Amino acid sequence: MDPQLFDRELKKGSAELLILSLLEARPRHGYEISKLIEQRSDGTLRFHVASLYPLLYRLEKRGWLQGRWVEKSGQRRRRYYRLTAPGRAVLTSQRHGWQTFVRAVNAIASVAAEAER
Repeated sequence: MDPQLFDRELKKGSAELLILSLLEARPRHGYEISKLIEQRSDGTLRFHVASLYPLLYRLEKRGWLQGRWVEKSGQRRRRYYRLTAPGRAVLTSQRHGWQTFVRAVNAIASVAAEAER
């Protein structure tokens, strides 16, 4: 399997969880979300605006996020997103699913690695 394809599919499958998690603490704008993902993953994960903003719009359309435009003097207008109550419920569910998935993969990968020794 092509490693880049695998990375892309893994990122696609975790993008919602990452975004919802970053909005749990406070509202953020898209550029800040993108930079936090990159910083907290030590550059492993990057979201370009071409893929991030359509995802934010989809999450808003589903009712998981609420966006509002904010204008500050000397800055350009930014859309800040906050997590809604339904979004918090989805985040809880996705976290549980992710933890279950990671445990299962670790169990299989650990057993396979030990069997090779």
